[in-house]
Amino acid sequence: MITIYKSTNNRLETIESPSDGSWVSVINPSDQEIMQVEGFGISADFITHSLDIDERAHTERNDGVVLIVLRLPQEQDKMAQIPYSTVPLGIILTGSLIVTICRAETAVMRKFIAGQANGLSTVKKNRFVLQLLLHTANQYLHYLRGIDATVDVLEDKLYRSLQNKEVMDLLKYQKSLVYFTTALKSNELMLERLQKGQLFQPHPEDMELLDDVLIEIRQAIEMTYISENILSQMMDAFASIISNNLNVVMKILTSITIVISFPTLIASLYGMNVRLPGQHLPYAFSLTLLASLMISSIVVVVFWKKNWL
Repeated sequence: MITIYKSTNNRLETIESPSDGSWVSVINPSDQEIMQVEGFGISADFITHSLDIDERAHTERNDGVVLIVLRLPQEQDKMAQIPYSTVPLGIILTGSLIVTICRAETAVMRKFIAGQANGLSTVKKNRFVLQLLLHTANQYLHYLRGIDATVDVLEDKLYRSLQNKEVMDLLKYQKSLVYFTTALKSNELMLERLQKGQLFQPHPEDMELLDDVLIEIRQAIEMTYISENILSQMMDAFASIISNNLNVVMKILTSITIVISFPTLIASLYGMNVRLPGQHLPYAFSLTLLASLMISSIVVVVFWKKNWL
């Protein structure tokens, strides 16, 4: 899908055809749409890099056209094996256009299109790129807070769990954090190259914004490292907790089995077809029942004092 936007009075408006200072948003393009994008003077390699799901964040320049690839966070469907992943976004700067190419629609692009970037202008290409990078870093932080909240809920469940379901859920979030760490590190390296190199020269007033982007990226990296380490240690600890919970249940069931075995033993003895002591007494059944209860009660008291129940 190809959508063309142009900023007017600090808001984005959709236009029919590209013009100087417009933004062309390309999401999961068809072959025909790819050919249309190539008609804007964009190399086929740049389009391929932007759509490659495994592409790392980097920058390139070819015949005056600049390609900036960064990794965007993406929330997966609830039925997906991994709740969060990352996808590449290609930002292509030509002489007159800004072209973004992505395989999937992401929350970052939706918020950007909705006009949540202050002072957004498609004419100021460098500032446009920096604002997009800043929104990307903020989205990583937003998802990381969501992961931390979900892990806290799973933590409460794990204290009472006897199964591996919660541990497997934690493993899914740990995989998401690994994806986030890899993507954020590559984004950071790409930004440092933009900051130090000659490939991308922001205006002096945009240098502060570039510093803010780097700070946010590094904060997201630090949060990801902390969350990943905590989650890894939690999984080891909770695996032991689940095993201990199961041992407690087995201990209780074993104690109950021992307690009820004494009445069973006495009833079995007095159920045999042989002469037994006291079998002619009028209260033989009551005495037998009382003896069974007394023995079982003594066993329960002993087990209780030894903390076996």
